[in-house]
Amino acid sequence: PMNTVDPSLPVLLRSLKLPGFVAHHVDLAARARDQGWGFEMYLRQLVDIEVENRATRRLERDLKASKLPAEKTLANLDRRRLPEPVQRHLPTLCEGEFTRDGANLLLFGLPGRGKTHLACAVGHELVRRGRRVRFYPAYELVQELLTARRDLQLPQFLRRLDRFDAVIIDDIGYVQQT
Repeated sequence: PMNTVDPSLPVLLRSLKLPGFVAHHVDLAARARDQGWGFEMYLRQLVDIEVENRATRRLERDLKASKLPAEKTLANLDRRRLPEPVQRHLPTLCEGEFTRDGANLLLFGLPGRGKTHLACAVGHELVRRGRRVRFYPAYELVQELLTARRDLQLPQFLRRLDRFDAVIIDDIGYVQQT
């Protein structure tokens, strides 16, 4: 019969790592029958779901790997606290062209003025645009560098850092110098 689902199909779809297909193929097949879709339209809808799900999962993985504070986003940034030139340049910073040239972005100011929030908000936007970002409190980066040096792994650690489009180092002024 036409409405029978092959029980091996979900297993095959899982083995091909197509979770969007697994989750939606039965419901979408019913919709396709009801609306008179051809095979191509049905397949296109499934592929669109899979592509969208993969993009969402990748963004979630990249945001988690960035270690950016989740609450310090552009949506939560009080832009009124930012100086006018920073407000004006914020959209350009969020586009991230400065990362292609390896340019540095340094934020200076008194404590509590939003430097970390601004840097993280830009970082979140960079991740959303497909850039690889890593956030480090300065003390943590220093500790990892010292550990890598001690373990004779410094070149490997630096190569891992070099894979990122942007590395955000927070509170660099508070690092103890010894």
